[in-house]
Amino acid sequence: MTDRNTAPDALPAEDIWTLAKAKARLSEVIDRAQAGPQVITRHGKPDAVIVSAEEWARKTARKGTLAEFLLASPLRGADLDLEREHDAPRDETP
Repeated sequence: MTDRNTAPDALPAEDIWTLAKAKARLSEVIDRAQAGPQVITRHGKPDAVIVSAEEWARKTARKGTLAEFLLASPLRGADLDLEREHDAPRDETP
């Protein structure tokens, strides 16, 4: 699968569809999405991008847990001097 930028100016013209054309040729849009993203425009502006299910799964796959992310932080063990503000509590509303 190709990994192309989805900005409309970076895609070949055949990968950009008007909404009406995409609706009329949905099967073709889906088939072409297997090779690369397909941009659908509305009123001349990019409105949606169709990608293959494989590409969607790859882009949205979880890359670890929050704990792993925090443990890998470059700030871990950086001995930051953090102080808590001791402001007055908020007014309670009845």
